[in-house]
Amino acid sequence: MKRREFIKRASQATGLAAVCVGGGWFFHDREWFKYEPPIVHKPDFQIAPDNAYPQISLSRNQDHVLALRDALDAVGGIARFVRAGERVTVKPNVGWDRTAAQAANTSPVLVGEMVRQCLDAGAAEVIVTDVTCNEARRCFLRSGIKEAAEKAGAKVILAVEDDYLVMDLKGRLLTSWPVLRHFVETDRLINMPIVKHHSLSMCTVGMKNLYGILGGRRNQLHQEIDQSIVDLAMFSRPTLTVVDATRVLMRGGPQGGSLDDVNIEHSVICATDQVAADARAVEFLGLAAADVAHIVQAEKAGLGLIDYRAAGYKENLG
Repeated sequence: MKRREFIKRASQATGLAAVCVGGGWFFHDREWFKYEPPIVHKPDFQIAPDNAYPQISLSRNQDHVLALRDALDAVGGIARFVRAGERVTVKPNVGWDRTAAQAANTSPVLVGEMVRQCLDAGAAEVIVTDVTCNEARRCFLRSGIKEAAEKAGAKVILAVEDDYLVMDLKGRLLTSWPVLRHFVETDRLINMPIVKHHSLSMCTVGMKNLYGILGGRRNQLHQEIDQSIVDLAMFSRPTLTVVDATRVLMRGGPQGGSLDDVNIEHSVICATDQVAADARAVEFLGLAAADVAHIVQAEKAGLGLIDYRAAGYKENLG
């Protein structure tokens, strides 16, 4: 199914679901029931490989805007990923009612710069959204992401009930599940995680950040968190993964809170291989990717390479 056709059909399904179901069942802390039939679609926003560029780059700079620009240029520049007239969805981690300094959410500075890059490339619209864990308005305000994204020209969306589609994710664990439609009804998806400790999955980077595209009772997935992460990475394949490693939450994740748990690293990773991105990023936590179950499973599933140097790697440590 062509993407434009899918967007049209998905919008129709959204309206039907809203009429038939009413409110209250899409959110992660509420009960929901299956709407039949779920939409079958794998949103693949990847671009064609180009051997002229590495699949992953890392740049370190105390000026975090320059770090992002340098890492992005190394993998081909924004024009490789966004074309004139396209709709782009940027997916930072905005899960928690925390300040930027606490490193539980993606840096607002990086989110704002990513929005500017997309608009400079000619994007017709840039949406910034996430399905938060704490109350959404407080998360977007306190993190600084709402202000930074809107100032840069983005449309910031706090999800409401009608914004979800029930989709068949076709995973081993994840089957029919509500997905925020802005992560499906778009031309490009840019995943912008922050690197941090996670008490259940050891870490959260790019693939774990995709939890934020889901509604429903996500805590039900925690019993098999590694498989659910791999299912999500199989389902939704971003155009680009931009990892915020400017501040790294070393302990107490995913929510954090103490500044004593935060290391300052001034680094940004850009990658077209989401496994390689996670593999490089977890080194900031003192971890080896081979010891992180969901990264190992993702490589076995064919989603990318743990050996990020073999994937093609460029590093600028300033």
